[in-house]
Amino acid sequence: MNKGLLIETHLFEAKLVEQDNGTYLVKGILQRAGAPNQNNRRYPKEILERECQKYGQLIKERRALGELDHPDSPVINLKNVSHNIREIAWDGDDVVGVVEILSTPSGNILRELLKNNIRLGISSRGLGSVKEMKKTLEDIFKKS
Repeated sequence: MNKGLLIETHLFEAKLVEQDNGTYLVKGILQRAGAPNQNNRRYPKEILERECQKYGQLIKERRALGELDHPDSPVINLKNVSHNIREIAWDGDDVVGVVEILSTPSGNILRELLKNNIRLGISSRGLGSVKEMKKTLEDIFKKS
């Protein structure tokens, strides 16, 4: 199977909170296991657990960066970075996270959008392939 860039987006219901040190954080659902997403794909919990485990290392190293828009590449473009994921945890079938909005040009745009109650989506991206299973697609990520 060919591996391609998989981008998943869903509405990010989160409240922007300013910390005492001037940092802005948002907390919300990053991914949901076993439920069809906006791309009509379904991620099994086992796959998400495995990927979250690996992603934890990036979080520890403060390298869990994200961009404001949807790039066409799996590589993070540092000039477009807007946020850094600080924590992830499981809440039932949901992967919830704490996201720090950075004081970069893209982070400033993101922060101002959130301050103005603009509803945004949050996306995950990775390299993988899909196979059709009934009426949804189930992602098969490359195993390390």
